[in-house]
Amino acid sequence: MGLFKRNPFGHILFLKKWLIRIFGVLTHQRYQGFNQLKIEGSEIIKDLPDTNVLFVSNHQTYFADVTAMFHVFNASLSGRVDTIKNIGYIWQPKLNIYYVAAKETMRSGLLTRIMAYAGSVSVERTWREKGKEVEREVNPHDTENIGKALKDGWVITFPQGTTKPFKPIRKGTAHIIKDYKPIVIPIVIDGFRRSFDKKGFHIKKRGILQSFVIKPPLEIDYENETIEEIVTKIEYAIEQHPSFSKVIPGEDIDEMEKMNEKRRWEY
Repeated sequence: MGLFKRNPFGHILFLKKWLIRIFGVLTHQRYQGFNQLKIEGSEIIKDLPDTNVLFVSNHQTYFADVTAMFHVFNASLSGRVDTIKNIGYIWQPKLNIYYVAAKETMRSGLLTRIMAYAGSVSVERTWREKGKEVEREVNPHDTENIGKALKDGWVITFPQGTTKPFKPIRKGTAHIIKDYKPIVIPIVIDGFRRSFDKKGFHIKKRGILQSFVIKPPLEIDYENETIEEIVTKIEYAIEQHPSFSKVIPGEDIDEMEKMNEKRRWEY
């Protein structure tokens, strides 16, 4: 790899590699020390093609979720099944992993700008900005950038666009699937909300068993399934369909909402 070789977004791969290595070392104990990350299904990762793979997941913190995914994916590609023990896997990370994130979040500080360089595809929210409700059209440039990232590698997206549980899936994800026809891999995570603050920077509680379940690719008829059908399929796959909320006591969901609101003002 040439020292100044760049990816399609102009990021220098040598620099990106070192950022992933550094963040990997700094965050490893958050999942393999202070807390324990229980992984299922990671054998799926190694058999995926190098490009045009879309990971869809529920969302519990801004950054701890996607950081865990970088660990799990790279560990799996190095031959580790359902474990991130022995951090040596981070020395040669997969450099064409991207994640979709809100532009205002990735521009909120120096640390987030550095993290963006490690793989963010920043998009404008169409429904919320600076804590206020808005209504705007999808920026076609954002969609093109996600397509560019899929063409170059793997993309992680959180289709609810929020860390609050059981919120609707944004239709933009289904449009991306229809347009670019990626392999779609669902991921279901849990325990991150209890382990970290909302941003995912601070450890809130130790000794939490975090779960990370990778499911087989979704079967999608790209030509004939409607946007609504794909949305419903994603809701069930990442266990965020409204029917799943019925198995969780209402008071628990209310408590999640209260804690999210409290952490919003604390951090």
